[in-house]
Amino acid sequence: MNTLEKEAGRLRQEWIPKKERIGVSVAFVIAVLLVIWQLEGLLQLSSETLHSRQFEHTFKDFGSYARIALFFVLAYYALLFVMRQRIWDGFGHVKKGLAVLLRFARRWHTPLAIIAIAFIVLHAVAVFMYGFKLDFNNISGLLALLVLLPVPVSGLLRYQRLDRKWHLRSGLAFAVLFLIHAFL
Repeated sequence: MNTLEKEAGRLRQEWIPKKERIGVSVAFVIAVLLVIWQLEGLLQLSSETLHSRQFEHTFKDFGSYARIALFFVLAYYALLFVMRQRIWDGFGHVKKGLAVLLRFARRWHTPLAIIAIAFIVLHAVAVFMYGFKLDFNNISGLLALLVLLPVPVSGLLRYQRLDRKWHLRSGLAFAVLFLIHAFL
């Protein structure tokens, strides 16, 4: 292998780094299987069931599962912010503990985000099946869903350092709209 081939190999990066590829692939397979399985179940429900209190709990459960996963996904950014504060300079043991938590949150950020998106898709589909009303809760959820669309794309571009901080910006906008939708 000559020098040009070695340089070309180094320049050509994979879209997903090798150390994260297995976790992302497993999460993607889980998310696809989850969506297919749940959509199949949702599409078999009768019209009476779609407009019952029991079904309302079903789509709210999808939203709750997504909320749990998203809090973990967003914990990475919260821990990163806390780590960058200078108040921890005198507390070495606290900073080491935060570093361990940060590595753990970084490792699971992408796989849990993929699974959270699957639950968000199921939540949105179930809400439309139940009946979409023009109220604050549904509009804020729809806005959050629209803002979520560029987040995974910019996340892929982030691996290549091509996103120009769009992943962080669109993710922050989604987080604000998500919190408004979930808690107001």
